Amino acid sequence: MASNREREELHKAIWSIADDLRGSVDGWDFKQYILGIMFYRYISENITNYINDGERKAGDTTFDYAKLNDSEAELERENLVKEKGFFIRPSELFCNVIKAAKSDSTTFVDVEGKTKNVKDNLNEYLEMVFNNIESSAKGAESEDNFAGLFDDIDVNSNKLGSTVTKRNEKLIKILDGIASINLGNYQDNNIDAFGDAYEFLMSMYASNAGKSGGEFYTPQEVSELLTRLAIVGKTTVNKIYDPACGSGSLLLKAAKILGKDNVRNGFFGQEINLTTYNLCRINMFLHDIDYDKFDIACEDTLITPMHWDDEPFEVIVSNPPYSIKWVGEDNAVLINDPRYSPAGVLAPKSNADYAFIMHSLSWLATNGVASIVCFPGILYRGRAEQKIRKYLVDNNFVDCIIQLPDNLFFGTSITTCIMVLKKGKKDNGVLFIDASKECVKAGNNNKLTEKNIEDIVKIFENRVDVEYTANLVSNKEIEENDYNLSVSTYVEQEDTREHIDIDVLNKEIEEIVKRGQELRDEINKIISEIEV
Repeated sequence: MASNREREELHKAIWSIADDLRGSVDGWDFKQYILGIMFYRYISENITNYINDGERKAGDTTFDYAKLNDSEAELERENLVKEKGFFIRPSELFCNVIKAAKSDSTTFVDVEGKTKNVKDNLNEYLEMVFNNIESSAKGAESEDNFAGLFDDIDVNSNKLGSTVTKRNEKLIKILDGIASINLGNYQDNNIDAFGDAYEFLMSMYASNAGKSGGEFYTPQEVSELLTRLAIVGKTTVNKIYDPACGSGSLLLKAAKILGKDNVRNGFFGQEINLTTYNLCRINMFLHDIDYDKFDIACEDTLITPMHWDDEPFEVIVSNPPYSIKWVGEDNAVLINDPRYSPAGVLAPKSNADYAFIMHSLSWLATNGVASIVCFPGILYRGRAEQKIRKYLVDNNFVDCIIQLPDNLFFGTSITTCIMVLKKGKKDNGVLFIDASKECVKAGNNNKLTEKNIEDIVKIFENRVDVEYTANLVSNKEIEENDYNLSVSTYVEQEDTREHIDIDVLNKEIEEIVKRGQELRDEINKIISEIEV
């Protein structure tokens, strides 16, 4: 894990690259280039170190894969794809591409068989290198994890420059900037510097991009709270799942808190947005999650769910999009979908929130916990959503509802809540927690501190009433309240208004009136003396 000093240096270097390119590749789009090139550097160094370690242990202490001839390296292609999931020729490693981009003599053969100078055609060369890396995994178990991984790094985009020369100038600046970052020594297990860089970029651009950025990113403090709620009492779990995984921050926060080796069968997720799906897979690699330890799918979770045949998940953490539209009852087949049919009704077409919740419940193991960020409206709205709440409460699946502070997320000031689901509860009630004041101000947003998180988790774990903060409510009482799950319905607000003693107030008013009369008398006396 990078030290605070190293992390500060890392953030400074990334900001410098962004600042250098400001005005051309700006804002949210820029992250795709810097993260993609950083990923390219990572896998280049990862495979180089892996091969070098093996050769040096075998006795060749001076071996360096980066200096090997491509034809010699090709002899080990098949074995490396089996072991690492991909293959990169020595000439196409990150370090060698930078050298080639600054040399007048280095050439390559393009897809049409023409020989070209790398320096003058860097964009074409990088595109070819990226295609070669993706193609190396074709036919292997890792194929799905590498397919289209570099699609969002458009080396021919006009955002990089209006001419090939200008685009190549920007590309070499990005390559040099990424090369200058101290990403730590792999052998010292300092690889999380890549993860730190990723998180800094995501938060940096999410905060500047408003809603468009925030929808890709769940703040780390919220991710930590969701994870800690879901793993209470667990030291190991079978798998972790996020049905709307975005860039993967929730999955990786779980890996960090539990320890990735304590997640026996890996990390699973589904994401509908292609760009974000690619970012999620890159994020897995940047956090040293091997290709055989994650399975991220790019499909609409609500309509085309993946992982149907998998063992149910012990931990589900998710921050699905709030109140988005979906096909709902317009698709006559969905009411018979085993994920939705138990409730007897589908989530409204205008608000898909409960579709995500029912999906998560269906994928949850009997000993599992799902913690899901929700829009508060789903806790009290009527009609179909009320019927789904009835199903959840009557079957004792709702474990806890937590009201969070407002303004926690980038790009929106709305208040959110967390719904915790369990299939194996020990009581017939729901714990309601008002954590709306558990935060500190951080710029334009509120932020959960470590103490805030600790306090919320402790209340969740103890599962007892806390005056003005928590209330364990029976399912029967919730039924009597028409299945309203709003925290404010069950947790009394502390009256912080100043209480006034009426007798004292009347006496003060009497004194004020008396003094007022005295002043008027004095003024009248002065006026009469002036007139005389």
